[in-house]
Amino acid sequence: MEHADTRQRLRHPQTLGDLLIYRLGRLYATAGAMTLRVCEGEFGIPRREWRLLAVLGEVGELQPSELAMHAELDRARTSRALAGLQARGLVERHAVASDRRLARVSLTEQGRVLHARMQPRVAAINGAMLAELSDDSAAQLDELLGALQRQASQLLGASAWPKADRRRGGRTPL
Repeated sequence: MEHADTRQRLRHPQTLGDLLIYRLGRLYATAGAMTLRVCEGEFGIPRREWRLLAVLGEVGELQPSELAMHAELDRARTSRALAGLQARGLVERHAVASDRRLARVSLTEQGRVLHARMQPRVAAINGAMLAELSDDSAAQLDELLGALQRQASQLLGASAWPKADRRRGGRTPL
């Protein structure tokens, strides 16, 4: 007999493969491997740096904290990735005239050229992933992903979820 009613498997998971977060993680890992090959293999840019490059290419000049927010990365990771992009001559920092302690970052000409070359390659992966879906199904998926993101953000913000212990060795389970 087939797994319990497949229409209900996400709502009432019985196995690891029924869990939405697990399935999304597997999809991300598979599709992410293709993106990784393009970003790192073809262009020599780690995915995290590509994310910052893409945000700056779309949004324009930002403060590092704004960039971290747009890219949904913590400030420390954003700072390290920016240092790598700056060392390659792909981004530049500008002091804010009214407050020399603040800086803004933007793509250099070389960064804009690289972004223009990478964006279509990464977008092609996205297109290939969606090729299996009709236009209506792709639009519905877009709406559903938006709804799930809003729900996840609301749940995270409304609850006192315990924070992970990232120290070496972590916590001892009870």
